[in-house]
Amino acid sequence: MTGAERRVVVTGLGAITPSGLDVTTLWNAVVQGQSAITTLDDPPFDALPVRIGGRIRGFDAAGLVDPPLIRRLSPVQLWAIAAADQALAQAGVDPAALRQGRDLPWDAIRTAILAATGSGPIDQMQAATRALDARGPRGVPLSVVVHGAPDAAAALLSERYGARGTAHGVTATCASSAIALGEGLRRIRHGYADAVLVVGMEDCLNPVNLAANTNLRALATGYETDPAAASRPFDRARRGFVMSQGAAALLLEAEDGARSRGAEPLAVMAGFGESSDAHHPTAPHPHGRGAAQAVAAALADAGLDPADPTAVDHINAHGTGTPAGDAAELAAYDAVFGARARRIPITATKSSTGHLLGASGAVEAIISIQTLRTGLIPPTINLDEPEFDDWDIVRGAARDAGPIRRILSPSFGFGGHNGAVVFAATDSQEAR
Repeated sequence: MTGAERRVVVTGLGAITPSGLDVTTLWNAVVQGQSAITTLDDPPFDALPVRIGGRIRGFDAAGLVDPPLIRRLSPVQLWAIAAADQALAQAGVDPAALRQGRDLPWDAIRTAILAATGSGPIDQMQAATRALDARGPRGVPLSVVVHGAPDAAAALLSERYGARGTAHGVTATCASSAIALGEGLRRIRHGYADAVLVVGMEDCLNPVNLAANTNLRALATGYETDPAAASRPFDRARRGFVMSQGAAALLLEAEDGARSRGAEPLAVMAGFGESSDAHHPTAPHPHGRGAAQAVAAALADAGLDPADPTAVDHINAHGTGTPAGDAAELAAYDAVFGARARRIPITATKSSTGHLLGASGAVEAIISIQTLRTGLIPPTINLDEPEFDDWDIVRGAARDAGPIRRILSPSFGFGGHNGAVVFAATDSQEAR
């Protein structure tokens, strides 16, 4: 096959999220409609007007990397490493063996790492700034240079696994992971790589990020006594999004290579599209112009006609719970799919997980792939009074939709960044 003809599949998944520290736990929590949002009752958050979020609980980095490195790395980088190890292990690649010098199952120079994040290890820069103010220049730790950049996780993972191909960061606010997945698809499809590990990661639960987004009036307010009810996409009472932390990883491979080494494809990555709103730093285009452009491009890339009623069976919506964002997103689907848009089952799983910002696209890609594999569409929770009641938004309980062939998973971010991915069932899944 030529590079342009190669089909790209997903062979491994990994997740460290507020909803669970592995893919199975994450999936079960989302399908059961469990909220991961809690009150942030630590002293650093006491003075903030918003003190809720999706926090990682129970994660232990012992044994993941050497103890001195644990002390130097940010939690978000440790989550990324753990999620990446999970993805490789599911794909039949032993991370421990790679660390001991065993070769990758692909040519090392054709193995790429893409680390997607909005901010990266922001805690390191904040700590270095405080050290500079308190102790002067000599108090600034060296680690902020080595490990403090958004792309540092890509370098860490490249060294960890011996991957010598492309290794860098992808930053496009809340669309970061979706765009990284698209870049991985293109690298494999067009022959520049045989495998791409995409890791989305974010750690936004700090006073600076919370205060800034509160001042922007982007966050849900008034839910400190009932945090589980705060994230409510498409509901009339929605007030904004709820920030969460975590990481998720997907291993992409050329299908021929995956099958030749006996790996099981979990899903086909069929198409990708991206765009910019060119409209406003934080507000989406009111008619979803840029979002519609990215969705239409993803469908075209997958060889799908939006007028075909079988083109897409389900949409895992970006659905953050902001008044303007939810309305603009549905306007984009109207523009792309026309009248049938309102008959496509939609869910917004940020209602359960919260918004992991730059990692959200990777988390929702994993949920989409699990939906493909099981036929279960997770519910949108907290949808008590739908504003868009003529849309088929799955609520109340998970829906057994039977065989699902294709899912659209879009991400839209501040700055007008838009990315959309189409996942399709594998041949064996189609044959069931």
